[in-house]
Amino acid sequence: MTTILIGSDHAGFEMKETLKAYLLESGYEVKDFGTYSQDSVDYPDYAHPLAKAINDGETEMGILVCGSGQGVCMTANKYANVRAALVWSAEIAGLTREHNNANVLCIPGRFISAEVAKECVKMFLTTSFAGGRHQVRVAKISEQ
Repeated sequence: MTTILIGSDHAGFEMKETLKAYLLESGYEVKDFGTYSQDSVDYPDYAHPLAKAINDGETEMGILVCGSGQGVCMTANKYANVRAALVWSAEIAGLTREHNNANVLCIPGRFISAEVAKECVKMFLTTSFAGGRHQVRVAKISEQ
């Protein structure tokens, strides 16, 4: 069974809880990196541990949620083996997997509905990386 890592700050807490339930109902195992309430917290405190776990190969996929999705996305992309993608539609979620081999989905909890977020998660987790010409481009992401 595939384990999906999930985390959020206070602004993404409700969405994280909704997505966690959706993942469990869909047959995934879930490891929750917090936060565990709507009390104000700093998003890097939750994005860093999740991104490090992905970077270190603990599992292949993660989901992060904050108000805009930007903060957790920027934090997660500090890690060499993480390709975090901010999405707001299922189509974009699919393309980030197909073309960019994204492994962390970042959701703007204050800007999309729970139903759209679920559609994004489903598309993200069920779309495969196309490889081919996209592999060359993805390899260039890590070059400096």
